[in-house]
Amino acid sequence: MAGHSQFKNIMHRKGKQDGIRSKLFSKLAREITVAAKTGLPDPMANAALRLAVQNAKAQSMPKDNIDRAIKKASGADAETYDSVRYEGYGPGGTAVIVEALTDNRNRTASNVRSIFSKAGGALGETGSVSFSFDHVGEITYKASVGNADTVMEAAIEAGAEDVASDEDGHTIYCGFEDMNDVSKALEAVLGEAETVKAIWKPQNTIEVDEEKALSLMKLIDNLDDDDDVQNVYSNFEVSEEVMAKLSA
Repeated sequence: MAGHSQFKNIMHRKGKQDGIRSKLFSKLAREITVAAKTGLPDPMANAALRLAVQNAKAQSMPKDNIDRAIKKASGADAETYDSVRYEGYGPGGTAVIVEALTDNRNRTASNVRSIFSKAGGALGETGSVSFSFDHVGEITYKASVGNADTVMEAAIEAGAEDVASDEDGHTIYCGFEDMNDVSKALEAVLGEAETVKAIWKPQNTIEVDEEKALSLMKLIDNLDDDDDVQNVYSNFEVSEEVMAKLSA
């Protein structure tokens, strides 16, 4: 099993659900506010805002929270957030990319650097690890929209590059620049997607043992816990045996 999502599922099961939910809503609200400031405060007339709202709804974020986040963008005291990417190395030589939205670059950089250091990792320069990832669009659907063949056919017709299907659902990958066109084409056939977002997909993965996996879990958990951090991506892989131990 590769990547961040399995560790997030474990952390969500072991963590306090209310606290996790509150922090997730805060991050989603920040994305909505930033997207609303890039254009009109109308999801139908602002593609970035439409995607941010769609992803918030997929996480069951209340409509009142979404509306407040949109209105906040047009307020006189609306905060200005910068989009920042950090790159570094985690335990076992794994590569880690951190995306943040911050109103204080110095604070965020200091916090991220400290989290890497405490986990036995190190923050690198911009571009130090991103060359080993592809910046792509990721579109997810629930399993109920159809079987793997149906989704694969729709994805090919829409211009997607790859599809991964399992009992939990379908994940469709496409070029970053093609994300909006592909998602619209898929929506016409499969209905509205659960999520549509840009991600950093590793070109290759590094398998880690249980000890390093635990260190990586702590690193990712601490990064996710930072208010400014929006997304974390890594290229680690763990075996089914290790994953079973971590899930126990």
